[in-house]
Amino acid sequence: MIVAAGEALIDLVPQGAGALAALQPALGGGPYNTAVALGRLGSPAAFCSRVSYDAFGEALLDRLRETGVDVASVQRGTEPTTLAVATVGEDGSAAYSFYVDGTADRLFTAPSALPPGTRAVSFGTCSLVLEPGASAYEELMRSADAQGVFTALDPNIRAGLIPDADAYRARFKSWLPSVTLLKLSEEDARWLGGTPQEWLAAGPAAVVITHGGDGLTAFTADGGTYTVPGERVDVVDTIGAGDTVNAALLHGLAVRDALSGRALAALGPDGWTELLGFAARAAAVTCSRAGAEPPYAHELDG
Repeated sequence: MIVAAGEALIDLVPQGAGALAALQPALGGGPYNTAVALGRLGSPAAFCSRVSYDAFGEALLDRLRETGVDVASVQRGTEPTTLAVATVGEDGSAAYSFYVDGTADRLFTAPSALPPGTRAVSFGTCSLVLEPGASAYEELMRSADAQGVFTALDPNIRAGLIPDADAYRARFKSWLPSVTLLKLSEEDARWLGGTPQEWLAAGPAAVVITHGGDGLTAFTADGGTYTVPGERVDVVDTIGAGDTVNAALLHGLAVRDALSGRALAALGPDGWTELLGFAARAAAVTCSRAGAEPPYAHELDG
């Protein structure tokens, strides 16, 4: 079982140009997209979050169930669902503004136990910023690591939600001893400061940095550096691409029975090249269609 822990929300995606373009609601949230992608790839997956009882919340859970994702660990609340208004640039890149005050997901509390058979837990995005839920997810991250569970972190920075950048950067560094795999974009890396080598020294067994359409690079604690190019595709938008990479990496590691720091170190050049290439192909499929629509396993055959 691979658990994605974090927010589920509704992306409001513009259907045309201009500030007053019609907005199409789409199911989203970084950890939520990761859970959906894991399910579509065929990994046993669970979602750990807090979701509203409103119509949006029901739709979010319906998709998880349809994808085969276990929702037994999802907490519920009467508060509304978080909304994220997307702005899509000419190159397909997406920026967001958020409506988060008093919403259900930020009131998450740490569960007493992870789902049975949990081998990995993935964290990231808004859920690690918005209190009081952020502290609860942090508690879950540390407890999972203490139990020997593989932990993955994608900070997926949303600067508009972070009131004190320096405090967040310090908090990010405090997480690293509890992280097995750190994945982040080039933009996130620049915002956070530091280098892969500095982050590796703090705890993770590997750091993966995404370069948009130019591919991915993995840095390992033993000094290895492995890079693959991006898959060329006609980009519709990049919504959910990074979340798809998270899922593809975790799925690929699970298939290789490599969900541990020691196993990451043993992958070697061929293993990392295959894993990163698989993640690049998966992300390209997501970018080729509107919204966060990660691929199914059969779309990546070969």
